[in-house]
Amino acid sequence: MRFDVYSPLALSLLLAAAGPLTGRYVAPAVAARVLAAAAVVTAGATTWTLVLLGAALLGDVPPLVRGAGEGGAAADPVPAVIGLAACLTLVVIGVRLRRAVRAERRTRRALRQLCAGQPVDTELVVAASAVPRACAIPGRPGRILVTSAMLGALGPAERRVLLAHERAHLAHRHDVLVTAAALAAAADPLLCPVRSTVAYLVERWADERAAAAVGDRRTTAHALARAALTAQRGGAVCALHFADHAVTRRIAALQAAPQPSLGSAALAVLALSTLPPLLAADATRDLFRLLTGAPL
Repeated sequence: MRFDVYSPLALSLLLAAAGPLTGRYVAPAVAARVLAAAAVVTAGATTWTLVLLGAALLGDVPPLVRGAGEGGAAADPVPAVIGLAACLTLVVIGVRLRRAVRAERRTRRALRQLCAGQPVDTELVVAASAVPRACAIPGRPGRILVTSAMLGALGPAERRVLLAHERAHLAHRHDVLVTAAALAAAADPLLCPVRSTVAYLVERWADERAAAAVGDRRTTAHALARAALTAQRGGAVCALHFADHAVTRRIAALQAAPQPSLGSAALAVLALSTLPPLLAADATRDLFRLLTGAPL
């Protein structure tokens, strides 16, 4: 148990380092799915190991005996300070998860209110506003909210890119991947780089789908640049994420050839994500045996 119970935390660091590399070299659609799933599994395993450490403290686990014979030195498998730290960390995780869930609910509620009163079969909602914005609103049905300022700043071809990008977000349920990665990072702050990578990858994914829909990668890159400038001048933060710092990377990616799937790299990340739950399961078995007095 000494090794297994701490290993998922170390593997979180490894996944955090592997996430950006995966996003750089693997096709966005594959990388986003793999990293979101890996983050959820790893965060669940690390949280469970904290539960085990806290349970070992509260359960008064008998000490392990090192060495052979009666003179062996006794040592507690989970020092009290670590068990106490685990309990406090679980409280912090609970608070972080609660805040993340509440923030997600507030955002979705605010977006739905912007479309209140629209017919059920309306996909595109145009709001009269001087602030250039565009965003996908998930739900049933999903909708695309665009302001008149954003539409006025784009040409006909660029508007097609805009709508194709937002439709890709809705069609592939990118909100689920982003929310999953955000909750995983709330439970395991070591995974914050993975959360950022997933958020970037879903934008790249939507860029690629938009380029395929309009049949022109150069036009898509031009639309991205135009919307970025428009959003920055208008102070908007919700225009295909055009105002974020990664926009230059997205434009460069559109001007290059599409990335390969690299399924072997994706499988390697998935294999890495299976280790934390396996180690957590082994630590659970060891703890149960310690609590019941069974031999290890």
